[in-house]
Amino acid sequence: MTAHPVQRALAILEAVAHLGPGATARQIAVFTATPASTAYRLLNLLVADGYLVRIEDLSGFALGRRTRELAGAEPEDESYESVLTELRGRVRFGIHLAVFDGTGITIASRDPDHAPAGEGTLTGHPHASAVGKIALAFHPGLFADRSLHGVTHRTITSPDVLSAELALVRQHDIATEVEESRIGRCAVAVPVRDAHHVVCGALTALGGSAGLRVDDTDLADLLHTYAARLAGVFGPVATGRRTETCG
Repeated sequence: MTAHPVQRALAILEAVAHLGPGATARQIAVFTATPASTAYRLLNLLVADGYLVRIEDLSGFALGRRTRELAGAEPEDESYESVLTELRGRVRFGIHLAVFDGTGITIASRDPDHAPAGEGTLTGHPHASAVGKIALAFHPGLFADRSLHGVTHRTITSPDVLSAELALVRQHDIATEVEESRIGRCAVAVPVRDAHHVVCGALTALGGSAGLRVDDTDLADLLHTYAARLAGVFGPVATGRRTETCG
């Protein structure tokens, strides 16, 4: 008798529990006698729904928070790195966390597989990046020099055009970048707020122009979901001076 998909999914969860964190897709498929293609599909679905997570180096799987909650375990305290690791396991783009303080923009967490723009570029030319647009929209006082240098031929250099775009950033809580700081690269960023609902940073997805669509609503929704989770583990950020930014 062919196993029902639900039975196969439960078998995969049992396999991960038995094999332990780091169990590979191949090990899980063999353990459950599931065809590899079916195992990969179910693993991706279970990760997307939070029942499994990819471990940090993406070489295997571990039980996710929803599975632990079903088992009656107390949810573990989240750190911003654990939230970001989970998000990085769900997308194929680079995921970076930036914070805003008295010096401008600081990268608090870099995706190890995808290099972000340098912090000098983010602070020196914030109008050219999605992260910088979040900072300009909500904390324009962070940047004394507002000259609109053209980093690439696609960088916004018109004050009126930038002002209109920043108004949309504030209205929709999202900023985009299309080859404005580097040719061949696009980005989407959303604000991260602290416990007092103050924008203290930005969560951004960075990828190649051929793969990342800045109008991808699913990606935007995912970033907003994880930005809301980061609010619960983010420490206060003062815009006038450097403080401890994450806790």
